[in-house]
Amino acid sequence: MDCFHYPLDTETLLRKKRRLRRELLAQNPHPLRKKIAILGGSTTNEVADQLGLFLLQYGIEAEFYQSEYAQYWQDAMFGTPELDEFHPDIIYIHTSWRNLTALPTTADSEADIDAMLADQYTHFETMWQALEAKFGCPVIQNNFDRPNFRLMGNRDIWDPHGRSNFISRMNQKFYAYAAAHEHFYINDIDYLSADYGLTAWGDAFFWHMYKYAMCLDAIPSLANSVANIIKSLYGRNKKALVLDLDNTLWGGIVGDDVDGLAIGPEVPEGQVYAEFQSYCKALKSIGVILAVDSKNDEANALAGLNHPDGVLRPDDFVSIKANWEPKDRNLTDIAAELNLGADSFVFADDNPAERAIVAAQVPGVAVPALDGAENYIKMLDHGGYFEVTALSKEDLKKTELYHQNAQRAKAQASFSDYGEYLDSLEMTATIKDFEPLYIQRIAQLTNKSNQFNLTTLRCSEDDIRAMAENPAWLCRCGKLVDKFGDNGIVTVTAGEQEGETLHLRLWLMSCRVLKRGMEDAMMDIMVANAAARGVKTIRGYYYPTAKNAMVREFYASFGFEKVEETADGSTTWQLDVAAYQPKHPHMKIER
Repeated sequence: MDCFHYPLDTETLLRKKRRLRRELLAQNPHPLRKKIAILGGSTTNEVADQLGLFLLQYGIEAEFYQSEYAQYWQDAMFGTPELDEFHPDIIYIHTSWRNLTALPTTADSEADIDAMLADQYTHFETMWQALEAKFGCPVIQNNFDRPNFRLMGNRDIWDPHGRSNFISRMNQKFYAYAAAHEHFYINDIDYLSADYGLTAWGDAFFWHMYKYAMCLDAIPSLANSVANIIKSLYGRNKKALVLDLDNTLWGGIVGDDVDGLAIGPEVPEGQVYAEFQSYCKALKSIGVILAVDSKNDEANALAGLNHPDGVLRPDDFVSIKANWEPKDRNLTDIAAELNLGADSFVFADDNPAERAIVAAQVPGVAVPALDGAENYIKMLDHGGYFEVTALSKEDLKKTELYHQNAQRAKAQASFSDYGEYLDSLEMTATIKDFEPLYIQRIAQLTNKSNQFNLTTLRCSEDDIRAMAENPAWLCRCGKLVDKFGDNGIVTVTAGEQEGETLHLRLWLMSCRVLKRGMEDAMMDIMVANAAARGVKTIRGYYYPTAKNAMVREFYASFGFEKVEETADGSTTWQLDVAAYQPKHPHMKIER
């Protein structure tokens, strides 16, 4: 649906939202269901409607609680029976500069202004702490936009008496709190309002007539921003950017004249493409993987990527498909090579015909409209495809990990016996408890892993700590190292013991290590550890989603017996611990 892509089609989003909702639900019959409480300092009805649409586009169906008008603080501090019973998964505090109850004037001393700032900030911090203590769920807080007037003109931003200065200082306090507290996120309406146009965003008509904190047409942009944070929390980000070459990464046709490509500082057009390449390279630093899908001879493609004025080099890409095959077929091949679903990809190509073919033939791929090289960065950036809510060490070296996987695949091709190939990898699995060092990565995996994920239980870092500290839980995470490199933490299991039965509530694995025997090692360890705790029976659970069909029969392969199946395909499996036969995978196992 093009209305959800930047630039947003606000007319369609606002006027046809009921039809859009029906269509989105029909496209995704098994959405992830989440409860979101919106605590508003202004009217929030349209905010909830639009946020619900954007989340449905990401496969998340939201149920909303909304505070009464401007009762955000009262609901947070004193609660309501409805909010208490709602048990939100996420709380969004929708406030704006109009919810500041005091602003400086030229009559105030600097000491008075500092006290005013502290008092206004404490109002919010007290609320955040109350919500954390009561609900323990992620909180998304708007920072402050600015009034669309400046009483002192340009002086307003630097003079302590200026409203712009005061609001800027308040925002900095919000950012410091966010940096110091997990599961607290800023929705940057200061940026959104500037990008939209502050005069239009802050149109006073909509405040005085409807008590909306911004103009009606800006609400989809706000909702899109909040939805990007939420979908990132639940692992619905895109993971890879697939790029065309000619007139996408450089100006001109590489097959015609490598030296004549527009790239680099000599001409304005070349500077535009160099800046875009720099942006793409920077995406690697937040864990985005890059690939090439180009109709070109491979030698020409590599020559272009080695252009002396270029920023990207062949090693920056985990896969380079430069041939004369259809681009949708190349993209499907890239997805298969990387063990990623098609909906993990963004396809960037200057040619609208190629974009249309990929969009039609590879459902789930995001295909932004690239109109003019000077707009490429804006189109990708405003699309919100790669929103960052957490950044792990594994994210920082994602490209390196995929290059190592390519080396493994190349090595596999030289063996006729798969067992011999596995032995040649010289693998060592380290399987441990949920140790503090790995808490962030474990929580991240629960929210990112979708294919090899039996229950799709999404956990915060606090959830993982609670499991680790509860003696009733048996928790293990697995790290895999081989001769090509360290894959990091790649698999997680957690079971809750009730008497002589262990219930496996969580079992997932990164698709990077499929068919390497890591699941065998984890099962061997889990069964042995369970037996040592007096467990006689292990129960495993499979809850079907649109993406995890690959593990439908996972437990059967380990000798579990299916004991229950519901109408939606959910299954329960049972294992007699005494009868389990260890798999003894092709690896050394350390604990």
